[in-house]
Amino acid sequence: MDVSNRAKVLIQAMPYIKKYSGETVVVKYGGNAMLNEDLKNAVMNDIALMQLVGVNVVLVHGGGPEISSMLKKTGKESKFVNGMRVTDEETIDIVQMVLAGKVNKSLVQHLERHGGKAIGLCGLDGKMLMADKIISGEDLGFVGEIKEVNPQPIKDAVNNHYVPIIATVAGGYEGEVYNINADLAAAQIAAKMGAKKLILMTDIRGLLRDVNDPDSLISVVNVSEVPSLKREGIISGGMIPKIDCCVEAVRNGVSRAHIIDGRIEHSILIELFSDEGIGTMFY
Repeated sequence: MDVSNRAKVLIQAMPYIKKYSGETVVVKYGGNAMLNEDLKNAVMNDIALMQLVGVNVVLVHGGGPEISSMLKKTGKESKFVNGMRVTDEETIDIVQMVLAGKVNKSLVQHLERHGGKAIGLCGLDGKMLMADKIISGEDLGFVGEIKEVNPQPIKDAVNNHYVPIIATVAGGYEGEVYNINADLAAAQIAAKMGAKKLILMTDIRGLLRDVNDPDSLISVVNVSEVPSLKREGIISGGMIPKIDCCVEAVRNGVSRAHIIDGRIEHSILIELFSDEGIGTMFY
C-alpha cells in the first residue's frame, strides 16, 4: 500500500473512531483466531488499538480445544450433545482450571504484550454470571443457563481503563460451578452493558444464502427476518444458536450484532473502522 492509500484508510477510519470512542464493544473471541499465533497477534493488536482510541472493549472467550486437550491428558473422552460439552463433576473442575486459569491469564499476558491494559475475570467474580443447570433431553451435567448478569465487576474494570477478559464459567445458587456457552454469555453481557456492538468471531464468513457458495454472503439482516430465514433453511445447524444470540442481544438493546470471520487478519478493525465492514450484521 502506498503512502496516499495509507492516508485514505486513516481518513476513512476517523468518523468511526469518533462514533465508537467512549462506547462499549463486546467481542466474543474463539475459533481459529485463538489457536493460530498470527491471528491471535492480529486480534490483540486490534483490541489494543481500540483501547487506545477510547473504545471500551470487553473480551469474552471460550477455550474448547484447550479443554479437550487437557481432558485427553487425564484420560477422559470429550462428549458433546447438540454442540454442548457433557460436563461431569471431574470435567467442570478441568473446565474451571483451564478457562479461568491457563487460557484467561495467557490472554491477559498476550494483550498486555501488545500494548493493551487487561485484567482477567470469570463469571464467578463478584457474582458476575449466575446460572442454573440446563434441563434438556439428555443430562449434560454442569452445563448452565445464565439467569443473572451483574455488570458491576465489568464496569469497574472498564472505568479503570482495563480490558476485562472474561472466562465463561458461572456460579450456581447452591455453590455449584457451571460451564457456559461463550456466545450466549457474550450476548447477555453485551445487553447488560448497553453495548453499541456485539461481535462474534467465528470460522465462517457469516450467514450464507447457499452454504456451498462462499460468495453468497448476506451482509445485513433485520432480526425480524430471522424466522423466515430459518423456515427457508438458510439459517440451520450450528448457525442457529449463534444467530439466536445476535437476535437476543439486539432485542435487548445492543445496537448491532455481527458474525465475522476470525480467520481474516484484523477482521475486528475492518468491521469497526471501515466503510466496507465484514461478515453479517444484525440490527
